[in-house]
Amino acid sequence: MAGQPTEHSLDDLKRTPLHDLHVELGAKMVPFAGYDMPVNYPMGILKEHLHTRAAAGLFDVSHMGQAFVRGPDHDTSASALEALMPATLHELEPGAMRYNFLLNQEGGVIDDLIVSRPASGDDGVFMLVVNADRKEVDYQHIQAMLPAGVVLSRSDEKALLALQGPAAAAILACHAPGADALDFMTMARLEFDGIDCQISRSGYTGEDGFEISVAASQAVDLARILLADVEVEPIGLGARDSLRLEAGLCLYGHDLDETTSPIEAGLIWAIGKRRRSDGGFQGAERIQREIAEGASRRRVGIGIEGRAPAREGSDIVNTDGQKLGLVTSGGFAPSLG
Repeated sequence: MAGQPTEHSLDDLKRTPLHDLHVELGAKMVPFAGYDMPVNYPMGILKEHLHTRAAAGLFDVSHMGQAFVRGPDHDTSASALEALMPATLHELEPGAMRYNFLLNQEGGVIDDLIVSRPASGDDGVFMLVVNADRKEVDYQHIQAMLPAGVVLSRSDEKALLALQGPAAAAILACHAPGADALDFMTMARLEFDGIDCQISRSGYTGEDGFEISVAASQAVDLARILLADVEVEPIGLGARDSLRLEAGLCLYGHDLDETTSPIEAGLIWAIGKRRRSDGGFQGAERIQREIAEGASRRRVGIGIEGRAPAREGSDIVNTDGQKLGLVTSGGFAPSLG
């Protein structure tokens, strides 16, 4: 799960630009994806989850990878990325975003990610946001596959914050005029109390919300301004995981991996209609076959009677004891009880 510690020596752990603020706020810190990250604050995971559903939660997601792919023009860059993922990127309008995935030759998911076309600037640029524990794999894979003239550049100097919840739009509009006018899955360059930011209306909690890309040197100032609002609380990885699970959203390494196809994962909606028929991306043969014939397995949502959750790794069996599947993500759903 998103709040599950991973094995790393404490001396080897990286720190996000907000690390000292997390400690100041009393966060319980755990190793995650090579970073020292907050799993929860004194409020606790359950209350953090419910607060995000009721008002607004502030998440540090700076451990995720931010990068840009640049080519001489839009069509060249779009073609380069369409060879790696089944998104329709030629048609992507400036300021628009897509949820998609890098695929291997066998049609398995190397990573799921957000690909965006910035609203201003060089027309041959796409922005990528990738998972923290996959970013080195992703960057190596992309760099090896890009054609001459198209390059990948990392943005390790940037922090990333997520403001999520029903109050997020009104709160953010007080500091970044125009943010509340963004449509879902669009982005714009805006000023937050004079701080230059890239703000998108997106997130992974099942709530309305925003992600704010900002220079690492200004991340703490921005976070403190938001946390000064009575409706905003800091939220850790534990509630981030329960929020996404309750909303039925996949987590890489659990519901997605290099053996699982987007069709098996129930993500056909993220494959562009043109790409389903035309192919032209890694793993297209398997994807098109599974679209036509169906996949041999499928991610589905299950509900449990009572309050005890089905934990990850548990077998799913029928009344005769025959194994039907495996729980890939499981936990208590606080909003649902």
